[in-house]
Amino acid sequence: MPTTLTADEFSKKFFEKIPNSIRESLTPEQYQAIEKAYSEQWRRHPLDIRFSFGFWRWRYYLVLIGGRDRRKLTRKQQRFFSLAEFYFLMAYAASSALFGLLILYLIKSALGIDIFPNFHVGIWGWLQSYLHG
Repeated sequence: MPTTLTADEFSKKFFEKIPNSIRESLTPEQYQAIEKAYSEQWRRHPLDIRFSFGFWRWRYYLVLIGGRDRRKLTRKQQRFFSLAEFYFLMAYAASSALFGLLILYLIKSALGIDIFPNFHVGIWGWLQSYLHG
């Protein structure tokens, strides 16, 4: 099982990658703001599964992290998710309407109501033959 970096370890490794000239020019407030901004993204997640395994000569790892997305979306992402939500809701409404019509048709057929004489879809007959074997 891989080890998880603590906030201090992450901060140390993060700032080691910044050139000395830039790191020394940071004020304590800037340093703390950067540290806070990056340490928050590494907090615990509701779903956090991590493991590693060896295969032949190499080691592999698998990380599955999940939780509520708190990032700000770009305008393009907002438009995509709005369209996806619209299409999902339209598909849900259409399938719900079709299911509702099917239920009404089955109730009508079970009660023996014949709206259009000598015209039958065949669902009621199929359902009766299926249920009665």
